[in-house]
Parts: sequence; structure tokens; C-alpha cells
Amino acid sequence: MFDKILIANRGEIALRILRAAKELGIATVAVHSTADAEAMHVKLADESVCIGPPPARESYLNIPALLSACEITGADALHPGYGFLSENARFAEILREHQITFIGPTPEHIRLMGDKIEAKRTAKRLGIPCVPGSEGGIEDDDAAKRIAAEIGYPVLVKAAAGGGGRGMKVARGADDLLNALHAARSEAKAAFGDDAVYLEKYLEKPRHIEIQILGDGQGNAVHLGERDCSLQRRHQKVWEEGPSPALNPEERARIGAVCAEAMRELRYTGAGTIEFLYEDGAFYFIEMNTRIQVEHPVTEMITGMDLVNEQIRIAAGAPLSVTQEEVSFWGHSIECRVNAEHPESFRPSPGRVAYFHPPGGVGVRVDSAVYQGYSIPPNYDSLVGKLIVHGRTRTEALMRLRRALDEFVVDGIETTLPLFRRLVRNPDIQNGLYDIHWLEKFLAESHADAAP
Repeated sequence: MFDKILIANRGEIALRILRAAKELGIATVAVHSTADAEAMHVKLADESVCIGPPPARESYLNIPALLSACEITGADALHPGYGFLSENARFAEILREHQITFIGPTPEHIRLMGDKIEAKRTAKRLGIPCVPGSEGGIEDDDAAKRIAAEIGYPVLVKAAAGGGGRGMKVARGADDLLNALHAARSEAKAAFGDDAVYLEKYLEKPRHIEIQILGDGQGNAVHLGERDCSLQRRHQKVWEEGPSPALNPEERARIGAVCAEAMRELRYTGAGTIEFLYEDGAFYFIEMNTRIQVEHPVTEMITGMDLVNEQIRIAAGAPLSVTQEEVSFWGHSIECRVNAEHPESFRPSPGRVAYFHPPGGVGVRVDSAVYQGYSIPPNYDSLVGKLIVHGRTRTEALMRLRRALDEFVVDGIETTLPLFRRLVRNPDIQNGLYDIHWLEKFLAESHADAAP
């Protein structure tokens, strides 16, 4: 096992990693920018190192500073969390060259799945169902027209190196295609420095279903069920739950088995998530995330497993702690991402938290690094915390969520708590009748109703 882990992240995920390491008896090192000097994980870590000023590129994305922090403190492993450098293959290679263990997949697997086109090719080879689309990047407009006609409109133009909804445009007919191509290429170039794009069939009312997997790099892999992440705004997840209201046990077992077998063949190491669009009983591969997900607590609640603990053990060379037969699912879990944003305009609302009262009680978990008097900096994402509930049934989980949301108090800044209080009372949400477009339609209709 490791002697000391450096946590190359901030906020709630840094605190989550710190807690897992402490439970394993491993010393921790927190790194922070000057904006995060008073952060909770910095206060609780065994050691802390300031790695730069507030801009992420000068601190949390500063590879030389992170390497120096490892060397200064003697850390023999590094956990990247999510975001920042968590899916940077070159960073993982550099750590390996310096004999520092990267707690995550191999650089080769990160690179393979980080290229959306190559990831799709690999998924097909491994037997994972894919959305109909181009085999690779679109070289010219004529090729795009031909492929789009073969796929059938509407089609989705996607950045090969993209993520977070950037570099994605819908073309509903041939007249829209060239504009969508040019807009997606321009956006992809600006966001990722790479204007390569590809085409996929655009599904009208799909759900976003993702399968959590764990592999130990020794030929063992298991799936831990699915999470339904269909409630999204601008392609950003807002509400996640598991199991999905749309799947039955047979569908879950079938797609889970396909994913686990693919990861065994790949000899994948660590935690990963294989994401799908699901429509009319069919699954279509979108991408694979080679890291821990923001919404991992949903899986932890329904399986009883500690995914970060598993990540650390696997990186240290241990085999998986469970076989597929030993994985069991119990009850239902829902997570709400509470952000420091206006609940209607979604305008960021950084600032000092004057009062913070998280909910409690049976089946309620809050993952947050916020405390009363803490100032949320404007330099990073706006996540205040994650409210996660668990119940014996989905109905019980919804009732528990409703109660927990009413208990949750954050004063001094605006948050999205009022939005979730509306959602948990909505009949469509209560009945599980939503898809990836539902939330944006709901918000548009709410805005129209509120207009004078």
C-alpha cells in the first residue's frame, strides 16, 4: 500500500479522496492555489503545498508544480480526482517516468478513450453497441453530406476531442449540415485546439445511461450497475439516479455484462464509466470516462462499495475486492448537484457562505467542502456540494429527497436548491418520465410563464 497520496484537485472531490485515504491509514498531501488556502481539504490534510495563483492553468493544471509538490513531500502516489488533469495521458506518463503512481487507468487507456473517434472504433471491436455514424473524422463537406444521407437526418456533429457539450451541433436536414459542420469545427478548435469532427445519428428522445465499471488490470472487471443522468442543462448533468427508472433487471444485466467483458479484454485498470444513449430498448455508446465521476456516490449507495477506496487499492496492485456474483444492488439513490448559481438564470454566484446547514437523517448524504464562513472563489466550477439520498424504493428516495431539500440551507449566495425543490415535486420526475431534453424544455417553459 502507498505511504503518502498527493491529492491533485480541490473542493468536494479532494475531501472525498482525503477521507478514503485516511480510512486506509495513508498520509495525505493537499495542494492548493492561493484562492483555496482556506479550503476544507487543506485544513484536514497531513501536509499542504501551495502550487500557484488562482488561475487553474497556473496551479491545478501546472504539471511541474505538482511534480515538485510530490518530490518535496515524498508522495509516492497521486490521485487526480475528476476534471483538471484526471484524463491527461501525458500527465500520467510523466508521473510514471518519475516513479509516482497515478491512481487511475494507464496512459494508454486514457489516450485511447480520450479520442472520441478511436474510442468508438474500440467500442465496436469490443462488442459495445454504438450510435450509427461516421467511422472516423469528416475530411470534407462532400463526405459529410454523403455520410449524413446514409445515416439519415437528423444528425449530430461532434468534436473528436470534445466534452461538456462543446463542439456539438445538430443538423436536422441537408440545408443545416454545412452550417453545423463549420460551427462545430470552429468551437472545437477554440475549446480543444483540434477541429476534427465526426457525425452520429441524432436520437430524438433518448435517456443518458452510464455503466460504472471497475477493473484491476489483471484481467478482472465488474460492472456496478447503471446511473440515469438524463436530467441535463446544456449537456451538463444536474440530477443523477440509480437504478434507472427506464431499465428492467434483464436490460441492466445484459448491458452490464457487455461492458464488464469489454473491460476484461482491454485489461482496464481502475474506475471508469461507459456512457450510452438509450432509446426504444437499444443502447448506443457515447464515450468512456477514464476517471471517477461526480455522481459516483449514487453507485456507492446502491452497492455499499467505496469506489475511491477501490481505486486506491487497485492502483497499489491489489486485485478487485469483489467478483461479479458478489456485487448486489439494493434500493434506489438520487443525487442533486447543488451549484452556486441563480436558480433561474444560472448566473454564477460566488461569495461568502454566511450560513450553511446541510440536511441529515436516515439515507441522506452530503458531499461538500463548504462550511459556514467559507468564501466560494469565482475561479473554478460552481459546485457547492452534492445531496445524495437512498431509499428502499424510488418513491421512498423521492420523499426523502424532498424532505432533505427542504432542510438544506445555504445563505449568503444564490444556489440551485430552489430548482431541485421544484423538480422533486414535478409529476414527470416523480413518474420517471424524462429524457435528455426534458429539463431544458421545462426551464424554457418556466421562463416563458414568468415573462410579463
